[in-house]
Amino acid sequence: MADARINPEAPPSPEHVTIWRKDYRPPDWLVPEVSLDIALDPASTRVRSSLKVERNGAHDRPLRLAGDEIRPLTVTVDGAEARWTLDGDTLVIDLGGAEHAVVETEVEIVPQDNSKLMGLYASGGILCTQCESEGFRRITFHPDRPDVLSVYRVRMSANKARFPILLANGNEIAKGEGDDGTHWAEWHDPFPKPSYLFALVAGDLAANRDSFTTMSGRKVDLAIWVRERDLPRTGHAMESLKAAMKWDEKVYGREYDLDLFNIVAVDDFNFGAMENKGLNIFNSRYVLADQDSATDADFDAIAGVVAHEYFHNWSGDRVTCRDWFQLSLKEGFTVFRDQSFSADMGSAAVKRIEDVRLLRAVQFPEDSGPLAHPVRPESFIEIANFYTATIYNKGAEVIRMMHTLMGAEAFRRGTDLYFERFDGQAVTCDDFVDAMEEASGVDLSQFRLWYSQAGTPHVTARLEHDTGAARATLHLAQAVPATPGQADKQPMVLPLRTALIGTDSGRELAAERVITLNEPSMSVVFENVDEAPLLSINRGFSTPAVIDVARKSGELERLAQTDADPFARFEALQDLMYRALLAGARGETVDYDPVVAAMGATLRSNALDTAFKGEALIIPGESVIGDRLPLVDPQAVHESRDALRGAVGASLADDLTAVQAITASGGDLSPEAKGTRRLRAVALGLIAAADPSRGAALAKAQYDSADNMTDRQAALATLANLKGPERAEALDDFYRRHRGDTLVIDKWFSLQAMAGRPDTLDQVETLRRHPDFTMKNPNRLRALAGAFAANPWVFHSGEGRGYRMLADFVIAADAINPQVAARLVPPLGRWRRFVEPYAGRMRAELERIAGTPGLSKDVFEQVSKSLA
Repeated sequence: MADARINPEAPPSPEHVTIWRKDYRPPDWLVPEVSLDIALDPASTRVRSSLKVERNGAHDRPLRLAGDEIRPLTVTVDGAEARWTLDGDTLVIDLGGAEHAVVETEVEIVPQDNSKLMGLYASGGILCTQCESEGFRRITFHPDRPDVLSVYRVRMSANKARFPILLANGNEIAKGEGDDGTHWAEWHDPFPKPSYLFALVAGDLAANRDSFTTMSGRKVDLAIWVRERDLPRTGHAMESLKAAMKWDEKVYGREYDLDLFNIVAVDDFNFGAMENKGLNIFNSRYVLADQDSATDADFDAIAGVVAHEYFHNWSGDRVTCRDWFQLSLKEGFTVFRDQSFSADMGSAAVKRIEDVRLLRAVQFPEDSGPLAHPVRPESFIEIANFYTATIYNKGAEVIRMMHTLMGAEAFRRGTDLYFERFDGQAVTCDDFVDAMEEASGVDLSQFRLWYSQAGTPHVTARLEHDTGAARATLHLAQAVPATPGQADKQPMVLPLRTALIGTDSGRELAAERVITLNEPSMSVVFENVDEAPLLSINRGFSTPAVIDVARKSGELERLAQTDADPFARFEALQDLMYRALLAGARGETVDYDPVVAAMGATLRSNALDTAFKGEALIIPGESVIGDRLPLVDPQAVHESRDALRGAVGASLADDLTAVQAITASGGDLSPEAKGTRRLRAVALGLIAAADPSRGAALAKAQYDSADNMTDRQAALATLANLKGPERAEALDDFYRRHRGDTLVIDKWFSLQAMAGRPDTLDQVETLRRHPDFTMKNPNRLRALAGAFAANPWVFHSGEGRGYRMLADFVIAADAINPQVAARLVPPLGRWRRFVEPYAGRMRAELERIAGTPGLSKDVFEQVSKSLA
């Protein structure tokens, strides 16, 4: 029987209290100034804090300062001993009738024992911080909420030999030598910021230095800090930073405001990176890259993440969120900004396909599962669980829809107004929408449902053509499925970029326009349609919805050949694949010819660029195939996909062999060169699906001759799925070649965990005992546990063995780093989507996790919602 803690009617334990957006109350006390004096040592760090506090409004409530696993050594108010108590981890100070006070505390913390990687912790000899969302309270006592903004002055001291570099937010204003081999530095950040943006770093680091001249002529010094041996791999990140600074000035008019911008790379980090004001701290995987260690996807990810964190300087730092329910205010907006930047820097069509593929693979399942929540959630137990694809990726789609509805010029007016009106403030999603509405004149009242209503809209579309009247009528209907806590849904505002294309001529019969579906159903008439039309709808994926179009035979094939919109053309080809894949999964007879013909035409087309071909020819993954079925039989889905891959590989063998033989210099990062390598990898995988022996030989030859990690990893990924001596030889060589390179060895773990082999679970067990595996490094844990859990056929195999293995990983990781452990739960949480016996076995493992003594609130929230 399930533990009582998963019963919604059972009273929550004190550490599992639900926080509600409706209960928001402004802070009782403001903290306009913070001064910190920190004596750094991995085994014993002393933090002396001085807070200037001001009563906010007429009340007699005491000052409450949050803490987490810290205890006060001393507490004074205006220099005198204070009256204080501890309420759990919260320091409560009675300030009497004072309107202002200076509150000073001293605490001792142990960074080297901080395995949660929140607050101040040690990573590879470096001391660094991560304070979003509630990590500052693990450093010192503070209100630690985003609507309390302060000007910070920070003095750090440390052993100079061990920590020669001392960095913090803002500008360095003084430094000097101390006693006994110590030194100190003082930093001042003139811009008020919430505590979650506080940062410091101390370590033996070297810098790649450069500069950027802003549009007003100011020189900004730039530095990327890494271990000295990693300096040669920071060039791409630096160029990406300068490109982002220039782009933000051009597109949004946002100029950087300090004279210094620092980035620091660390190996142990829960997230990708953090936008701390003037001192961005990055997971090293999003900084370090060269052709021997990083793939094209890695280079693109670095550019995107560097841009994302830099863009936060305005959309997150200068204007921040009032409370954590407003997280998408900064994250959704900034993801849209970094997606737009990446589109401008490379192939816009390919970038859009990649973004939508990620949305469908991660966010759509989230929207249809037990963890579904609105872009602006109503409640949480642990805020770290809401750093989700809904907040980030769906949030970005909400911003994109505003851009579509308003147009580029009005959208820019809206963002200008938003930044000017709320500079230096902590605000809400409604404040953002208000500014956009006011600047554009567009009524966004109904559109706001995107922030409060969870679920992915489903749209049905049917096109009628009256030949005699030369008129076409498009019939549209929408519905939003029920989600936890929201059974009844209102109609959404769905901007659908739509055009009509001639079936025979391929010409545009009706120019593209935005049809706004904002009712349960509606019809739209197109006049002067003098030819049988093809419906091209939701072009560019203008609305994050599932679109079900009534199609006649041959329509998708024709759209895949003629549609001028790259995404719509991609979508037509993908829909052809889905038809075959779903039929196969249902056990029906499958006609592969339409798919093969369309893929062959795409492969041979001279009108399409290579980068687009590389994306369009990727056969959908097993997880997204399953999402289109009422209930999922993982074995049936796997067999259906394997069969299609084999049929395509056999039928197009000559074409695939020809493109697989084309090479591009590893030093060339142009869209054309990256597209060539992408298409080459797709071709190799399809060849191997049809003829494993030939695929192994080609993959081993590609592996041996590769001059870049993209080609080498693609070859190794193919070999990892196959039998034969080539597989073991390549895996052994890869490990020997890159041993000691943490980021590349992550790839070695991941490629084996993602292999579609009957013995993959055995391999995961073996790799878990490998000397290079550690549960303490989030990247390494994700590379093994996260990878195999994202490998559907393997994860669902072994009569529940895969589920038990993942549950074991979750339970073990929860004792070390609850945030990372909680992110491993969702693959089990989708148990209701599967047929028996899979569903029951998944549920049983969730119940086993729920019954674990001392379960963190991070994992408890994920598991309890999955079982409710």
